[in-house]
Amino acid sequence: MTASMTQTPPIEPTPLVATAGRKRFGIPPLAAITWLYILWSLLPVVIAVQFSFNAGKSRSVWQGFSMRWYTGDPNQSVLHDPSLRHAMANSLWLAIGAMLIATPIGTGLAIGLARWRSRLAKPANGLMLFPLVTPEIVMGVSLFVVFVNLYTGIPRGFTTQLLGHVTFTISYVVIIVRGRLLAIGTQLEEAARDLGATRWQAVRYILLPLLRPAIFASLMIVFATSIDDFVISSFLSTGAKDQTVPMKIYSSTKGTSTPALNALATVMLVLTLASITVAVIVMRKLNHDEDGGASAAALVSISS
Repeated sequence: MTASMTQTPPIEPTPLVATAGRKRFGIPPLAAITWLYILWSLLPVVIAVQFSFNAGKSRSVWQGFSMRWYTGDPNQSVLHDPSLRHAMANSLWLAIGAMLIATPIGTGLAIGLARWRSRLAKPANGLMLFPLVTPEIVMGVSLFVVFVNLYTGIPRGFTTQLLGHVTFTISYVVIIVRGRLLAIGTQLEEAARDLGATRWQAVRYILLPLLRPAIFASLMIVFATSIDDFVISSFLSTGAKDQTVPMKIYSSTKGTSTPALNALATVMLVLTLASITVAVIVMRKLNHDEDGGASAAALVSISS
């Protein structure tokens, strides 16, 4: 009997446990748990949005569909209540200001920290994570003490709120941009320098185009984080004129509130979701352009 005749057939691999779970339950158990968590998280949001369209003043008893709390009520709707519109404007201006200030500063810090070769580089990188691991209540109290006792020349109210938002959102930008820097490496920059580009030209024509997806993602993260902040905005506020949407909702729940608060929260939710949608579309476009060879074209233009 030859050796080929004595060979045993290959053993088929046994199916995984997940496959058995799929056959038994119809869907993988982990997928079921994930969907249950998503539904559990979204249910309160859906209920809150639903009651923003309630025809009556109740926030717990459905009394019919109406746009009363958006535009219909002449005094208490989002469109006609000055306090609600003022709170929304404050939240938007704070988020836009923090986005436009924190993102360039954080991008510069990320590039500097990634290129810094020193014994102090690691402690500095660790220090950038400090605002992320610090409880927000501690950050709010600290900023309040600093502005009241140390930087007394800075106007209280919107200015201190904006500086507070910039302070705690810069870390998000640094982490996102640094992750992108570690992914792209330094080879293209070095190639540009070898072709005669100055350090600034290498950053401008090579590094910044590669960082566009991370920079845009940082813009959206800062916007979403700032517009939703309550603790720091509350500590650095001086009164009703500095109220943001989270502060307005919190203060109104202590007394008699109407579904106008639900409508206000729904408007902010729609704005946040719209910004995320725009971010996804733009980032896909940027990644597509990058795959098309934008960096290679920049290297060719530098060499010529």
